[in-house]
Amino acid sequence: MSLDADSRVRSWTLTPGRPRFAAPPGAVDAHCHVFGPMAEFPFSAKAKYRPQDASPSALFILRERLGLSRSVIVQPSCHGTDNAATLNAIALSNGTARGIAVVDPTISDAELLALHDGGIRGVRFNFLKRLVDDAPKLAYLDIARRIAALDWHVVVYFEADSLDELRPFLDSIPVPVVIDHMGRPDVGQGPDGADMRALRRLLDSRDDIWVKATCPDRLSVQGEPYDDFVAAVVPLVEAYQDRVLWGTDWPHPNMEQRIPDDGGLVDVIPRIAPTAILQHKLLVRNPLRLYWPEQ
Repeated sequence: MSLDADSRVRSWTLTPGRPRFAAPPGAVDAHCHVFGPMAEFPFSAKAKYRPQDASPSALFILRERLGLSRSVIVQPSCHGTDNAATLNAIALSNGTARGIAVVDPTISDAELLALHDGGIRGVRFNFLKRLVDDAPKLAYLDIARRIAALDWHVVVYFEADSLDELRPFLDSIPVPVVIDHMGRPDVGQGPDGADMRALRRLLDSRDDIWVKATCPDRLSVQGEPYDDFVAAVVPLVEAYQDRVLWGTDWPHPNMEQRIPDDGGLVDVIPRIAPTAILQHKLLVRNPLRLYWPEQ
């Protein structure tokens, strides 16, 4: 863990390794963030954590080091509903980034359109109680209905023990849904454990629900080399190969006690997607369909 003079936390390594795995051309990191710079883009007064600056330039330097070509930048909870930092990163990407926003339920249609023009392609609903104080489902559903005209989708972040309670809400969302980090299952249960079975039932209920096969560093019980994560996720990638996405989760919010190596995270890809066809779908075809459908 690293703290600066302002007690701001760094949760990412400054010396990421180079992966052994060579990603296919056009590979997309479909889940990453930027923090600040705080002097220009202050954190929310409701932020549960105060990270050091993780700038767009740092993200793009890392992306090149990892052999990736594009990014989907997800609004982090520390910036609340002010998406300026995320929009700034997209604007600096020369067309190689899209974004996921967090919005206030009172946002106007004109403001939503402005977000779209800035490269936003979806909204995130966060149900992790340690990160957000309130998750108003009825207001979220109203937002979901309003973004349908923009061809956006909803990204939902929750923990596995919340899935049963969330199913009516998820079933009611009228646009495509992306599940962040597989809904944080207990991968130690294995591919046929209760959490993975519940996730499969959700995916089987609609053909427009996507899932991010991400965060071995967060989800593995065993730790590196993440064998339990791999064992649980390989069947998921195979079974839902046209609806899976992958991302680094850089700069790994709240992981300051177990900072992962980003090169090592990339090297998990060929273990969960063992064939070139699966790798191309996971890293190129699927994220392009969702975030750059015009290409």
